[in-house]
Amino acid sequence: MLHYYFDPTYILVIIGIVISMAASANVNGSFRKYSRVLARRGVRAEQAAETILRNAGIYDVTIQHVSGNLTDHYDPRSKTLRLSDSVYGSSSVSAIGVAAHECGHAIQHDSGYVPLKLRGALVPVVNFASRISMPMILLGLILGYAGIAQIGVILFAAVLIFQLVTLPVEFNASSRAIRVLGGANILYEDEVGAAKKVLRAAALTYIASALATALQLFRLILLTNRRRN
Repeated sequence: MLHYYFDPTYILVIIGIVISMAASANVNGSFRKYSRVLARRGVRAEQAAETILRNAGIYDVTIQHVSGNLTDHYDPRSKTLRLSDSVYGSSSVSAIGVAAHECGHAIQHDSGYVPLKLRGALVPVVNFASRISMPMILLGLILGYAGIAQIGVILFAAVLIFQLVTLPVEFNASSRAIRVLGGANILYEDEVGAAKKVLRAAALTYIASALATALQLFRLILLTNRRRN
């Protein structure tokens, strides 16, 4: 007769998945909703981005179109602001809000914003930690080497630290975006409010991701401590 063992710590993983899915659905829903609201001044997202950058005294950042949905990002290495299919060429409030947010990162980079520098410095560490942490944890648990598993948990914790450092970077970029959208006469006041809702929903995805990682980390700590005991 087969006996199936249910690990109660899986509940933590399930909770993290549900939180992440809810946050993702929220941001997609908010973006779609305000994608149907066109800015009354008729400015397209890439035009808004160019205006924001010029007003900030930034002339060495290139604006490019990148494929994908909400794959927008600012690359500090090449000083390139990339806007996705759903943003580039669109004059919707959602698109302009997202473009302004990415401009916020460019302004952070130009001004030497410390949390952005810290996040950049952590990238190679986190890339290494994310690749090796789970194999070390699994190896330690399977072979009964608690020390190896604990080192893996410590490495996994670096991922959470990176996500926590990312939070102020993203919040600050959105804050900069909201301030500049009204001041640069790109959106009217009610439209700025709508863009703020889109960016707030996007910010919640970062919080949800950090919570999911924290729950996973807690689970891994429980598993390694159980193995050690």
